[in-house]
Amino acid sequence: MFIDPSHTITQFDLQSGARVADLGAGTGTLTVLIARAVGESGKVYAIEVQKNLLDKLKNHTREERVNNVEALWGDIERPNGTHLGDAMVDAAVVSNVLFQIEHKAEFVAETKRILKPGGKVLLVDWTDSFNGMGPHQDHVVTEKAGRELFESGGFRFVKKIEAGAHHYGLIFKRT
Repeated sequence: MFIDPSHTITQFDLQSGARVADLGAGTGTLTVLIARAVGESGKVYAIEVQKNLLDKLKNHTREERVNNVEALWGDIERPNGTHLGDAMVDAAVVSNVLFQIEHKAEFVAETKRILKPGGKVLLVDWTDSFNGMGPHQDHVVTEKAGRELFESGGFRFVKKIEAGAHHYGLIFKRT
C-alpha cells in the first residue's frame, strides 16, 4: 500500500556531504533517512512550522543518534521563511506537504531561493483522497498540477520515481 520511505530517499540519490532541506519535516521520519544518506559530512535542515512537531522531530533525531540535523521553526510559504540563506542547499525534499500549502507559488519561490543553481527537489504527494485516507479531495494536488507548479517556478522536470500506490514522486532541478 505505502512505499518504504527509505526506498523513496534512495531513489533521490543524495550524495555524501550534501546539504539538504527537509521542507515540512513533520516528526522527522524522512529527516533521519536523509541525514544517514548524506553522512556525517552532510547537513540536513529540517524545517517545520508546527512547534509541537518540531519538539518531536528533535527527540526523534536524538533517539536515532543522527547528529547532522538542524531542526528549525520556519514558514516555508513565506519569502525567507525557511531562515536559510540564498543558494545554501544542494537538495530539498517536499513529502506529503504540497496539499497542505496555501501559497504554493510563494513556496516554490522560497524553495528555488534556498537551492544552489542545479540543485534538485524531490516532490512526493498524494494522488487522490482515497475516501479520506489522504487529504480532503479539494486539497489534492495532482501530479500534473505539481509538475506545472514547479516548472512554472523555474525548475526542470528530471524524472518520476516510484512512490507507492497512493503517491507520486517527481524530481526537479533548479534551472
